[in-house]
Amino acid sequence: MKSTPASAKPAAPLSADRPAGSGAAFEILAPAAQTVPLVFSSPHSGRDYAPELLAQSRLDPLTLRRSEDSYVDELFAAAPEHGAPLLRALFPRVFVDPNREALELDPAMFSDALPAEANATSPRVAAGLGSIARVVASGEEIYGRKLTRAEAEARLDRYWRPYHTALQELLAGTRRRFGHVLLIDCHSMPSVGGPMERDAGDRRLDFVLGDCHGRSCAPALTDRVEAILKADGFRVERNAPYAGGYVTQHYGRPGEGLHALQIEVNRALYMDEATYERRPGFAALQRAIGRLIGELARIERTAFAA
Repeated sequence: MKSTPASAKPAAPLSADRPAGSGAAFEILAPAAQTVPLVFSSPHSGRDYAPELLAQSRLDPLTLRRSEDSYVDELFAAAPEHGAPLLRALFPRVFVDPNREALELDPAMFSDALPAEANATSPRVAAGLGSIARVVASGEEIYGRKLTRAEAEARLDRYWRPYHTALQELLAGTRRRFGHVLLIDCHSMPSVGGPMERDAGDRRLDFVLGDCHGRSCAPALTDRVEAILKADGFRVERNAPYAGGYVTQHYGRPGEGLHALQIEVNRALYMDEATYERRPGFAALQRAIGRLIGELARIERTAFAA
């Protein structure tokens, strides 16, 4: 398995103990040869909390992690064993969110004017969760001062744009080779709906599959993922409370052979949501997701028909 970090220097192995401030934007865990039309993306599992962020934030490091999809990259780490690459962000979502438009920004966060093309009115910006977040997922304000436009642009140039360049290259190369591609965008979700979400206070099922209500992925592919998970005993919902974020919406074009499916994993299955420690069920869930990846690697070409 080959690991390709986006840095001139080799990146340290990614783990819960990864030192902050390594500077790499992402890492690609690649098989020796890609043998299947699958690409996996983990945009929110990064946990390289750079000193710059820690110095700017009014929150302690543990609270900053509330926006993190902890260990999702590890849950899907079997992808290269089945012939598919896994792209994982190393930077945390709370610093830059690659599952948003680049300029999905809140003007109230900045001391100077944003570009005219900034998307300042989306529901995500209103919730404080744009590409540069104003709050963590539980609602606490991150910063004690306004940021500058230059700070936002520097983050986007260093992290957001390289991540999407890498993802675009993986998708384009896979489609050239196989004629089509299925992007699995990997996420985790709190076990109970948060105060800013549509299902506030509700207990969630084990997995949520988001295909933008059928627009980002061929129904046969979504059906197959749901059937595999249910056969393994999991409870599965579609498109509620999450139908797919920017990655799914932007890259999913089934008519062009580009399919994108967002998978949300309930965090209570594998971690303590208060301490961020892995629970005893972590290994079993990791094996189950490995079985899912293995089944998808054997999927027939006809399932990719839009």
